[in-house]
Amino acid sequence: MIPTAKILLLGSGELGREFVISAKRLGCHVIACDSYAGAPAMQVADAAEVFSMLDGPALGAVIEKHKPDFIVPEVEAIRTEVLKDYEDRGFNVVPSARATQQTMNRDRIREVAAKELGLPTSQYLYAETREELRAAVTKVGLPCVVKPVMSSSGKGQSTVRDVGKIDAAWDYAVAGMRGDRTRVIVEAFVAFDYEITLLTIRTREGVIFCDPIGHRQERGDYQESWQPTAMSTHALTSAQDMARQVVDNLGGYGLFGVEFFVLGDTVIFSELSPRPHDTGMVTLISQDLTEFDLHARAILGLPILAITQLGPSASAVILADRTAETFQITGLSDAFRPQAAGIRVDVRIFGKPSTRPYRRMGVALALAPDGDTDTARAAARTAAGCVKISYK
Repeated sequence: MIPTAKILLLGSGELGREFVISAKRLGCHVIACDSYAGAPAMQVADAAEVFSMLDGPALGAVIEKHKPDFIVPEVEAIRTEVLKDYEDRGFNVVPSARATQQTMNRDRIREVAAKELGLPTSQYLYAETREELRAAVTKVGLPCVVKPVMSSSGKGQSTVRDVGKIDAAWDYAVAGMRGDRTRVIVEAFVAFDYEITLLTIRTREGVIFCDPIGHRQERGDYQESWQPTAMSTHALTSAQDMARQVVDNLGGYGLFGVEFFVLGDTVIFSELSPRPHDTGMVTLISQDLTEFDLHARAILGLPILAITQLGPSASAVILADRTAETFQITGLSDAFRPQAAGIRVDVRIFGKPSTRPYRRMGVALALAPDGDTDTARAAARTAAGCVKISYK
């Protein structure tokens, strides 16, 4: 069979795994890449390559070897200049090489949003040394949030509430950095009512949106998400307008996870990922087309006629609590046990070959079509709590 497209997937975590499944359903041939063998997406892909995507020559060699129709990044730590070079040679980088360059680093996308587009953001400064961090915190004020400019899933992010914690924030940020840029962004703390992810799909026919997703974080990493989140018409329209401006500026086609802080009717741009978002895993149960289906369709230029919301839904992560190479996941039968009439529960185990503290190993999902998002959140948390990781 001749595939509809050959896709080189750069990064093979749980988000990549679900994307591969969606792409395979559309007849694509997928080569999954990551820095270690047996990564989740590799387990369902047609082929795999193991190398560091910060190794420019290795990345170029893999592109030359497979000559893909689409190069699809799933992680932040990539030699984006190599992607730009191959885009200039005629390869299709998703959503675009410029988008990967701007969004792989928090400082660059913040400059696009705040300075090029004039969108409202928190006050921010940058620091490249411990001393510069101290000076930046003094200017921005306390409390403030310190994040590596390049990281993933909230790694290295912390909130500084007193000057005695500045050094610890620097050490934590450096430990959580990805790539080779020792730089942090220092943001003034925003006293928001709630924060959302607005899944924004840029297609050849225009920009469309999923219903907003609320989420809760710990250690800068998402713990649960729910959809839809109630917003005022003014706030939702503002978020959609800002998201459209940013994705149109970045160009290309695909799904973007755009994050906002919301305070009443005021919406403040936070971050953007040019790919499916971890909080969007709730769409595995909340929509007829998941965020991964939407990403694949947008990439391939297939029409997206409608996105049907199935009802109040939620996701809750399943975390490891220690480092181990040998372990067993149990409790699935309890997780699937009916909780209440009309509530549907599902669980996805990611297939990661090892554990470490706070590593996401799976996600529990719940749909409460006759209830509300609070009902769905409680059901997802209960299901997640049933799943246990036994270490050997």
